[in-house]
Amino acid sequence: MSDQADMLRKIVSMKAGNQKPELKPKDEKITKKARVITITSGKGGVGKTNITINLALTLSKMGLKVVILDADFGLANIDVLFGIIPKYTLLDLIHEEKTIFEVLTDGPDNIKFLSGGSGVEELIRLDRKKLRKFVNSIELLDKLFDVILIDTGAGLSQNVMNFIMAADEVLLVTTPEPTSITDAYALVKMVSRRDRKKPINIIVNKAENSKEAMEIANKLCMVSDKFLSLKLIKIGYILFDENVTKSVKMQKPFVIYNPKCQASKNITEIAEKLFVDKSTEESLGARGFVSRLLSFFGV
Repeated sequence: MSDQADMLRKIVSMKAGNQKPELKPKDEKITKKARVITITSGKGGVGKTNITINLALTLSKMGLKVVILDADFGLANIDVLFGIIPKYTLLDLIHEEKTIFEVLTDGPDNIKFLSGGSGVEELIRLDRKKLRKFVNSIELLDKLFDVILIDTGAGLSQNVMNFIMAADEVLLVTTPEPTSITDAYALVKMVSRRDRKKPINIIVNKAENSKEAMEIANKLCMVSDKFLSLKLIKIGYILFDENVTKSVKMQKPFVIYNPKCQASKNITEIAEKLFVDKSTEESLGARGFVSRLLSFFGV
């Protein structure tokens, strides 16, 4: 594991450099594009937000600069799990009261997060001038970060689907529960109707053992390929671990609460699979993500 992590750090160092994020924009044209990943689930209660936070922290420890956008408008929980109350949300950026640098909240281990609130829905009401300024502000995320993790709401609402389709790729979280598997497949089915080439990575959470996790992942992949012509990617699993429950109660991510626990090892394996062999050259970046998102909202 340590050898793999060392290799990943070297790859990340070559791709992203070791410099810390600039907190002041420069005049030069932004060419680097962040990799935008939406993390979602067919139903609530599968651990989606917890996975988002701990994946972000793991990627940060590996040398990547990471920001989380909390896009769960109904039950935003990123700040709760961190035990941090953000001063500002996306709404403060939209209405030009604050800059992108001010609305980003500091999390542990150099990651940052942005609370969405009802911000995206508010974008629909903006005039073109304010909308252009907003997109230009969001574009700065490409300069500051290597990875943007979007934590969506659970379920199959149109808002959630828009975030899924706007991102470069998707992490779909399910558990061994039959309802969770069924809802995950329903989400995949909806994606297939719009884009059969959309990369969807499957994570099985709270599995009793690796055999159970792989059986569920294999079943989802087989059914999706056979009936939807959409090939899912088995990116990993997280076994049931009491440290996860304890860490949530402590409002401390499990990779910090117990870096050597089973869940921490599993999330590290997922991070390595996501970033060792995959190129970010085709990423549309923050600006491309927002532009696609707005078009889906009819803006």
